[in-house]
Amino acid sequence: MATISSLLADHVSLQVRSVDRLFLQGYVPRLMCEGQVIRFLLDRGFPIPSPAMLGKMGRDYVNQINDYIASNEIPTVKFVKGDVKEEIARKHFQAAEREGRYGVVMVGIAQEKTSAWRGWRDGGPDGHPHFVYRRQSIFPNNYYIYIRDPDWGPTFIKTIAYAPFPVWIYLNGNEWAKQQAAQQEISFKALDNGFASCEQPDALAEVCNSLSAEDVWLFFERWQAALPSPFSDEDRRRGYVYELAFRQLEISDTRMFDRPIAGRAWFEQTLPDQLTLGRPDQAAVIFGRRVTRRTPGRFQTKVFNHGVEAAIQIHFRASKVKQYFKEGRALRTETTINDTRDFGIKRRVTAENWDALIDVGHQVNQRLLEHQLDACACAPDATLLERVVLPSLTPDGLPAPGLRFGEPRTMVLLACLCSFQHLFAGLTNRSLRELIAGLIPGYTARQMTYDLRRLRRKGFIQRIPRTQRYELTREGRRLAVFFTKTYTRIVNPSLAELDPALPNQIAKRSPLAVSYRAFEGAIEDKIKQAAIAA
Repeated sequence: MATISSLLADHVSLQVRSVDRLFLQGYVPRLMCEGQVIRFLLDRGFPIPSPAMLGKMGRDYVNQINDYIASNEIPTVKFVKGDVKEEIARKHFQAAEREGRYGVVMVGIAQEKTSAWRGWRDGGPDGHPHFVYRRQSIFPNNYYIYIRDPDWGPTFIKTIAYAPFPVWIYLNGNEWAKQQAAQQEISFKALDNGFASCEQPDALAEVCNSLSAEDVWLFFERWQAALPSPFSDEDRRRGYVYELAFRQLEISDTRMFDRPIAGRAWFEQTLPDQLTLGRPDQAAVIFGRRVTRRTPGRFQTKVFNHGVEAAIQIHFRASKVKQYFKEGRALRTETTINDTRDFGIKRRVTAENWDALIDVGHQVNQRLLEHQLDACACAPDATLLERVVLPSLTPDGLPAPGLRFGEPRTMVLLACLCSFQHLFAGLTNRSLRELIAGLIPGYTARQMTYDLRRLRRKGFIQRIPRTQRYELTREGRRLAVFFTKTYTRIVNPSLAELDPALPNQIAKRSPLAVSYRAFEGAIEDKIKQAAIAA
């Protein structure tokens, strides 16, 4: 029978690691506080920094957008509640692709909530009134400018006509890779938001790895120059220019199976094995099934109403990693970073931050796959078990207290090590202690320090350089899973089945209980035959 390890080793025809969806925000650093707004209006030559001037700028910007739409004969759609913007735009992208046309293919308009500067008078003489500015939530028209770009394929830029005039940019790294592969004449078959096959996988991997923050900035600067802007050339010379910040970044690992049955077999074997590991309250298993009030049972997972395949979602602060069966053919593992600060990385789009985020995404994807593989092949040898459960010495001669199998505190400690949240950013005294304290009331920081010390000396964890965080070693992850599985799936259920107080009608349903009671009976018969008095 194929294992999940052999299915990945023998039945994957193509593996692609790439940046997936990118959602960025453009902002003007010199319009982020009240004093800067006033300074901006004064720099524009207005002797009184009145909010009416911002209103005039906004109206001028809307007129520029309308003139641009008219002069280029761009289709315009007013979105209403319930519209799926992506579906509406897809028709225009497909038409542009058939015609071999690049550029703006559609402009969508939708009223959406956003934050903008609003000003009002706060005293002062009529000749020189005083104005104050505050950020408030408003519902302005948002302009979705859908662009078919020669380097990025389908994209959009969203903008509003209210200060501080933010913009949002949507890009897709897989679509970028498709465009680059086509330009380099690399033959491939496309998958929705990915690749189904490629005759030159190494060349494709180089293309995916070459995407950088510079490519993002080149796209933004190119279209910033081509599209209407609320800022004049003189404004830009005075320093009113955009910076880009990460709002969402997805990094994916896609493995195409040579046959759909191999992919289904992988999920059928992996899902049951993961459900009782990694603290299921930290993970959601998603099935394409409708649940109503009449559906029996308790449901603590997220359930979607479309699709027939299962997926795993693991959440960490504002970020998550998701694993699902894509189009019935591919295993897609996908880390979504919604707040870069979850990983101690700044939000500006720079080469340094880009590289750090890509590394985080690929590492999380890989750790999840390794965790799953280790969970299915975790049995250690007898020598290693003895070293773990008995007191020993480290290579440096330091004492390493034993992790005694069956001891409640030890079992809780090792079970919490299996938590999926450690796949993201490692673990700390606090993060692991909070998990354990949920199972052992009164568990203290001092006890956690002691347990971390013995985990480290037993080789379960290692310190991440220049941090106060730890990460599980490959051996530590495997041993934690083995101890947890053995205790929760063999020892505890078996002891319950062997309980002498278990009613006969229940015991008869358990092969283990039937065999054990038969063994006990046989032993008692031997004792009677030997005429040994109790």
